[in-house]
Amino acid sequence: MTKQLYSTEEVAEQLGLHVRTVRGYVRDGRLKAVRIGKQYRITREDLEAFLGAPVEDPPEVRRHRHVEVSSVVEITAVSPTTAHRVSTLLTAMRNQAADQPLRVQAVYDEERAQMKIMIFGGLTDTTQLLEYLPAVLEP
Repeated sequence: MTKQLYSTEEVAEQLGLHVRTVRGYVRDGRLKAVRIGKQYRITREDLEAFLGAPVEDPPEVRRHRHVEVSSVVEITAVSPTTAHRVSTLLTAMRNQAADQPLRVQAVYDEERAQMKIMIFGGLTDTTQLLEYLPAVLEP
């Protein structure tokens, strides 16, 4: 069984006091605390005894997971026709994105016959788009 320990900063925040005030209570012996290293730690029980009332737990924060993928695809030896086909595929896939907005940017350098694609979006949509690319790129 582990005891819940609070720092002087956490106690000050809960009580709406300045940290120095809480440290003063600890030094005066009004608030029981344990010194660990250079910091004080106050147990939940000692804080409740000091207050004369139970300490309320902070409200649980609900978080929603958000996953975004950033991908850079560089393709060499690309003809202008293939680059156009890839751009068309990217535009079509971007419009069908289901998870979250899919942002796609494609740049084609005709002189070097290179294409660079930047993809920002949800995991599922990005994966699906990357799976379709070989079908368009292969002769």
